[in-house]
Amino acid sequence: MQFLPLIIQLVTGAVGGNLTGSLFKKLDLGLIGNSIAGILGGGLGGQLLGMLGIAAAPGGSLDIGTVLGSIASGGVGGGVLMVIVGLIKSVLMKGK
Repeated sequence: MQFLPLIIQLVTGAVGGNLTGSLFKKLDLGLIGNSIAGILGGGLGGQLLGMLGIAAAPGGSLDIGTVLGSIASGGVGGGVLMVIVGLIKSVLMKGK
């Protein structure tokens, strides 16, 4: 049970990355790129919130607050990292 919040964060990170890619066409990295950036961002977002004491409860308890926190941190983290990677890619492509 202790890995379930992380799995939720990774999955919602992928969803967040793909949703953000569809909203910001100029930053879109494609399905695979959006998913990878989203998965990494979802994991990082969950870890950052965990350091702040906002994310998953210790001991792996799975109440509604933990699940909602994992969904939110994963989705937002995935979207934010996808935007950052997309911005970097667009800047590098302009230089060519």
